Amino acid sequence: MAKALLPVKVLVVDDDQAILEFMETFLTKDGFEVTTIAEAKDAPEEVKDGGYHLVVLDLMMPGLGGVEVLEQIRKVDSDVAVVIFTGYPSLDTAVQSMKLDAVDYLKKPFNPDEFREVLDRVMRKKGLLRTPEENLHRVIGETIRGLRKDRSLTLKQMARRTGLSVSLLSQIERAESSASISSLYKIATALDVRIQDLFGEY
Repeated sequence: MAKALLPVKVLVVDDDQAILEFMETFLTKDGFEVTTIAEAKDAPEEVKDGGYHLVVLDLMMPGLGGVEVLEQIRKVDSDVAVVIFTGYPSLDTAVQSMKLDAVDYLKKPFNPDEFREVLDRVMRKKGLLRTPEENLHRVIGETIRGLRKDRSLTLKQMARRTGLSVSLLSQIERAESSASISSLYKIATALDVRIQDLFGEY
């Protein structure tokens, strides 16, 4: 399972309090940072100021309908991912939603696993996910940097001890380059640890 790079902020807009509470519990448990709004008219302003990655928007609400809200959201943020969900799906609203760049259109009540797949797809599309391999590179890099700092070693001193270049060591620490086993062996030796200690909690 890929992991999120940073807390993903989700705004849920629905006039049904029970759904807001369910979504908040469901998404928070999955590690998302959730804000809920019951008033459709407040959504565009919230999106403008909130730095959200994803908006989950009900289509049928008193006052402003979901499509109008989506139009207004697009005026303040053309990039935020929007998932429409509705108890009253229709071809007309589905087409309108897609024209306004909604990433998905789900029928209520939705299947939680299906919704997780949608979230996963949205996050991949927005570059918010790391693959397990990328995550491993990050863990190795952070572990090496931590061990090096604990020993008060500079990158230059590490380069001298390992025979690796300063720029390669720096790239490994920043997870911009994957280290070969022989490089990791040299780094582990220089830090006086076992190679497996570089893999953190993996």
